[in-house]
Amino acid sequence: MSDSRLHRAGIGATLSLLVALAPNGADAQAAAGDALFAEGRALFIGGATPPCAICHTLKEAGATGNVGPVLDEVRPDEDRVAAAVRGGIGAMPSFAGSLTDAQIRAVARYVAKASGGAR
Repeated sequence: MSDSRLHRAGIGATLSLLVALAPNGADAQAAAGDALFAEGRALFIGGATPPCAICHTLKEAGATGNVGPVLDEVRPDEDRVAAAVRGGIGAMPSFAGSLTDAQIRAVARYVAKASGGAR
């Protein structure tokens, strides 16, 4: 086999390996989703002021608050959580001034997935 054919064969094999090892769109999206879930969990447990876990019960977080609704029972979707966090609801204050939109989305994703309300 000539050097150029060996070179092309090597490049083809390398490209095939890279394609096989590269995360596909779903895997990359899942990894990003996991990072958002982890960030939301951290905010729920203690990163928000006051932390969501003080008032809400959510089994996945080990939270046993008794002021707000039990999120495992309500099972809110992301939009509902984001609206409540952003604007406040009942005795719950608005977090729009203390959390960024990205942080609000992270908390919403976390609560929805952890409570079973995710679509």
